[in-house]
Amino acid sequence: PALAIKVSGVRPLENHRLWLRFNTGEVKIFDVAPWLTEPAFLPLSDEQVFRNVYIDYGVVVWEDGNIDISPELLYRDGVPTEDTAIA
Repeated sequence: PALAIKVSGVRPLENHRLWLRFNTGEVKIFDVAPWLTEPAFLPLSDEQVFRNVYIDYGVVVWEDGNIDISPELLYRDGVPTEDTAIA
């Protein structure tokens, strides 16, 4: 069976982007900015809220899990990057 995609590392970047490492070993950048017009994602337009991103069981979440983005979507729409060393 194919490996279920999970996020194993996440860092908030400038301009509402996320640096993501997946359990496949791949690293991608995902731009959350276009989502900020959606009611569910409005709180993330606050930089402080956005920076409090974390991983819960392989899923990227904010605000105690009230906001999340599926690992599959992040993987599919994320842009591959060579920058694997962001700390």
